[in-house]
Amino acid sequence: MDPDYNCLLDPSCPIAERMSTVFVLKHENSDQALDLLKTGFASKSVLLKHEIAYVMGQTQNEYSIPYLNEILADVDRNCIVRHEAAEALAAIGSKNSLEILQQFSSDPQIEVSETCSLAIDSIQFKLKHDVWNDEFCRFGSVDPAPPSNIRDVDQLRVSLLDSSLSFFERYRALFALREVGTKPAVLALIDGLSDRSALFRHEIAYVLGQLRDAVSIPALTKRLADPSEHPMVRHEAAEALGSVADDSVREILEKFKADDDLLIHESCDVALYLAEYWTNQAAKDDSADS
Repeated sequence: MDPDYNCLLDPSCPIAERMSTVFVLKHENSDQALDLLKTGFASKSVLLKHEIAYVMGQTQNEYSIPYLNEILADVDRNCIVRHEAAEALAAIGSKNSLEILQQFSSDPQIEVSETCSLAIDSIQFKLKHDVWNDEFCRFGSVDPAPPSNIRDVDQLRVSLLDSSLSFFERYRALFALREVGTKPAVLALIDGLSDRSALFRHEIAYVLGQLRDAVSIPALTKRLADPSEHPMVRHEAAEALGSVADDSVREILEKFKADDDLLIHESCDVALYLAEYWTNQAAKDDSADS
């Protein structure tokens, strides 16, 4: 094993370093790298296991499918990790995944059942249209749904907040608002943070992190600070705040780094690392422009 990869399996390593190792292996995207990632599923860290499932999906490498199937099918596992495994199967997009996704689309864990239903729609759309994120996404992520072709913010907001629509259609509105990326679009996304579905709220927090607009800081802070909020949403809000990297977020993240929930504690640790990265990146950009 490359000694640089030992950190993945070492709980004494800072979580930010372990997460960095996950992304190094993601970019390698070899069978050996994916085998090594799979060993991380034995970790006690929900955040690390969730991130491993996420990057397996982002590689779109079908070699990962048996590993993800195993995680999804393990009903004793944390729902956040199982949810991410289902979402990763959708990102890979194999028609062979439809059977297991259908099996768990009525799972007692609502985060899992909702994700499986969304994943089925995602794969079916992908198979029908034979197109996906290369055509759509300027953010470099393989998303659960392509953006809607609509670009009118008011119309997209209506679809975003319409709980009578399928998650797939609402996600299409969500990602279209991300593509618009204006202040009104960000404010529409913030309105979605009040949705009844933790799955939906968590995806909106993720997208707000991609947009990195400081106007979202109060809404994301409210989600992070609410102990009754689903940990999946609090975690995503923390990392989104780290991506915004405004000076005010460091104090917020330092405060919640002391949270009793390990997932939140580790997410704030990673978010502080992200904030430092984006601050340094901005300084480099300013230096290059001067």
